[in-house]
Amino acid sequence: MHTGETITQFIIEEQRRCVSASGEFTALLNDVVTACKAISAAVNQGALVGILGTAGSENVQGETQKKLDVLSNEIFINANKWGGHLAAMASEEMDDIYHIPPQYPKGKYLLTFDPLDGSSNIDVNLSVGSIFSILRCPEGVANPVAKDFLQPGVQQVCGGFTLYGPCTMLVLTTGNGVNGFTLDHNIGEFILTHPNMTIPADTSEFAINMSNQRFWEAPVKRYIDECLAGKTGPRKKDFNMRWVASMVAEVYRILTRGGIFMYPKDIKDPSKPGKLRLMYEANPMSFIVEQAGGMSTTGLARIMELQPEGLHQRVPVILGSRNEVERVVEYHKKSS
Repeated sequence: MHTGETITQFIIEEQRRCVSASGEFTALLNDVVTACKAISAAVNQGALVGILGTAGSENVQGETQKKLDVLSNEIFINANKWGGHLAAMASEEMDDIYHIPPQYPKGKYLLTFDPLDGSSNIDVNLSVGSIFSILRCPEGVANPVAKDFLQPGVQQVCGGFTLYGPCTMLVLTTGNGVNGFTLDHNIGEFILTHPNMTIPADTSEFAINMSNQRFWEAPVKRYIDECLAGKTGPRKKDFNMRWVASMVAEVYRILTRGGIFMYPKDIKDPSKPGKLRLMYEANPMSFIVEQAGGMSTTGLARIMELQPEGLHQRVPVILGSRNEVERVVEYHKKSS
């Protein structure tokens, strides 16, 4: 059993460094952590409790929901609706925002989340995860509506994700660096195991869905072609490719050993400017990556500075090791 600092201890110590802290944010984070523990337990049970397979429904994006998508969404809501720390919630699995039931007190924060990222991996027993972002509810707003969530990523109070892999990892930033915690099932606590995570500026590893290659824009094609050319190409070095189809797994790998992750704009579906959702995927992951010394962009703009236009807005995402991301940005500038 690991006897290191628990996530509860870590959060309280962070709170003590802020003289004006009321403890409300700390309590909210503890509720989010509770939800992630419950989802981890459900993922680990899988077929034993009959929660694999599709739910026979679609979410607002028209994607087929898995049973675990629906269950994970319910777990997030039930863990966070009653505590009095939130004014409202928004999820990938819900068309509109979730209003706190009238029997519970309301708080000053907004929570957005993807309850189960990479759910296409569930039935083949590959890594999945949860992503979340915490924002402040606008001053003077007692009953938030969707537009109150539409804040740029730079206004996030916290960004985090949990990876349900061989071990369950929770990665968190509140704007003071990035820390990783491993769930010790023996005591039911997340333990600080990866303090001050940083992303190497250089890498020889990229992650992208190569099946979409024919739909990419010229700057992305150029970058990937150069990587594939290896030592015989203009980069003069070999690259490895990885693709897990789970953003949490891709970003965690980048945090531990560097790399670049790309889900760029393409013409596969001209009605969609990107695949990933800004509010509860791209923004919290960009917050984490930037706090770890990396970089995150659409190719043309810093993701964290984008003004959201809708709860489920999609954007291109290119993030990871700074020097590689800057190269892709430079190719976009030259192309445009």
